[in-house]
Amino acid sequence: MKKQKLLLFLILGLAFFLRFYRLGSYPALNADEAAIGYNAYSLLETGRDEHGNSWPIHFQSFNDFKPGLYFYVVMPFVKVLGLNEWAVRIPGALAGALTVWVVFLLVIELFNNKKQSLLAALLLAISPWHIHFSRGGWEVNMATFLMTLGVYFFVRAKKQPRYYVWSVTAFVASFYTYHAVRVVIPLLGLGLIIAYWRTILKKSKIILVSGLVGVILVLPLVQTVFTPEVISRAAGVGLFADTGPLARIEEQRGEHSDFMGLIPKVLHNKITNYGLAFAQNWGEHYWGEFLFLSGDEIQRNKVPEMGQMYLVEVIFMIVALVSIARKPDHWGTVLWWLAVAPVAAALTFQSPHALRAHNMVIPLIIMSSFGALKFTEIFKSKKLGVVILGLLLLWSFVRYQKMYWMHMAKEYPYSSQYGVKELVNYVSERGNDFGQVIVTNRYDQPYILFLFYLKYSPSEFQIDHVLTPRDEFGFSTVERFGKYSFIEVMYDRTKPENPNSLIVGIDEEIPDAANIVKKIHGSNGYKYFEVVAN
Repeated sequence: MKKQKLLLFLILGLAFFLRFYRLGSYPALNADEAAIGYNAYSLLETGRDEHGNSWPIHFQSFNDFKPGLYFYVVMPFVKVLGLNEWAVRIPGALAGALTVWVVFLLVIELFNNKKQSLLAALLLAISPWHIHFSRGGWEVNMATFLMTLGVYFFVRAKKQPRYYVWSVTAFVASFYTYHAVRVVIPLLGLGLIIAYWRTILKKSKIILVSGLVGVILVLPLVQTVFTPEVISRAAGVGLFADTGPLARIEEQRGEHSDFMGLIPKVLHNKITNYGLAFAQNWGEHYWGEFLFLSGDEIQRNKVPEMGQMYLVEVIFMIVALVSIARKPDHWGTVLWWLAVAPVAAALTFQSPHALRAHNMVIPLIIMSSFGALKFTEIFKSKKLGVVILGLLLLWSFVRYQKMYWMHMAKEYPYSSQYGVKELVNYVSERGNDFGQVIVTNRYDQPYILFLFYLKYSPSEFQIDHVLTPRDEFGFSTVERFGKYSFIEVMYDRTKPENPNSLIVGIDEEIPDAANIVKKIHGSNGYKYFEVVAN
């Protein structure tokens, strides 16, 4: 017993270390994180977000209307630590490390196997997928923590019914954290109800109380989630934003001689083609290439030459699937969770998507730990099996750490917004000497990072900026506040209103003959900007 407690303590210590080491400096802060931090700062200073909305449930930000819980969790950290990277990222890192503990507890409740629970905790502690989104102000990581906590409380309620209230509370809290879980949790909840319906029927009183608590807690969200703005943002990334299936319908019907006939309409229509697109998107999240080889296509969501899981885990997953097929008892909850986890991601046109399907890591890790345990039993000597398992995991982990710390920022120099902090520091030092500062808009939402690092007065910004119209994906930006402008820099055509100005562009935008006073390099050594004194 003492040995198991010591092992759990060491695993949790490792989880905390991997998520907090150099958390304030690596990777570089991205625009979404800056938006969370600055809006928390704005609320503390003025009681309103950056756009002047009073204590919102959804934050307008770039017109993407982010669910607000993580913003409010960040507020006390900004209050104590100031507006910096640590304040934005500590809540996410805490949630990530605590998820390791919750998974340990959940596996004990599900399988009553402490070896598997310790192994599951270890695999999650060192999981590339989970570490990546724990080391930043990613709302999805908090949502996964709350979802996992909700499942644990629900399973625990079989023995102690009062946990149904806590389960509902955790699930509803996750609704306020990230859009995708609003699709996944109802499906997951339905599976839990079906799996535990006999127990639920015996506890009708506490179930009614839990349901009432859930309704009360979710009501403020319901009032805002169906507003045109939130719906418009969801539609911008939704499956129906992809016109490919529509073009395919026209092509398929055009191949019939009677293209307006009944048969072409029955066979080739929106339901069929978008249904197939959804099925393909859903299935791609289980592909080996995504899970074990190359990961997400979006560079910000992955590490070079790595899948979302370790390559060696493909062995554990195969062993687990074979073992579960032979004896599926107690696996219904995990398998159902695995099936519904990527549904929200599959309803968008970007797929597979490591961010929107992030909660998928929990059932995968639980299955991988089971397979790893069975893997050690294949060998005649169990000690030999444990040694081989340890060596495989150690090699995988060391390689991942090298790719993350040594290669990611260099091979994916635009995966996060390197160089912007260095640029703002330079501009803030020289800014008083210039009447106008023009900055290229080639990189994602530069205005919010300037607000963040300048600690620009929220009250001034609220009355001195305009959001641009939405683009094709539903996003907007701010092109100007104070003396700062964020536009496409065409050096020969960009004419500052004030002749005493700074122009900041990328290498392709600034000619060699320009009066370049500073070249801005990021912490990864890559040159990002050239500053011209006009």
